[in-house]
Amino acid sequence: MTPCTCLVQAGQIPAATEAALRSGLSDFAERAFGAPAEINWITVPEKGGFTAAKPSTSALVTLQADAPVEQSRRVALLQELCDLWIGETNCSLDEIVAVISDPQN
Repeated sequence: MTPCTCLVQAGQIPAATEAALRSGLSDFAERAFGAPAEINWITVPEKGGFTAAKPSTSALVTLQADAPVEQSRRVALLQELCDLWIGETNCSLDEIVAVISDPQN
């Protein structure tokens, strides 16, 4: 399994969109790292996250690679990950923080 964490604001992602994201993230992880995503979906309670003193509309998506990722591949994977999230949520690129980390030692 590929560890994946999604941190979103309450009310930000409808249930159908969440299901599509979970499926898309698992498929992405399988293609990129050879194992489906094990998703830890965390919802920040309403009024629990702020950006510039306003309720946040941002989401954080992290995946942990199975081996160190070379920089040019990481850039391509991050673009694909952001495109997947934006395509499902219609958010802007400014509203997603995507991370692909190397494995922990």
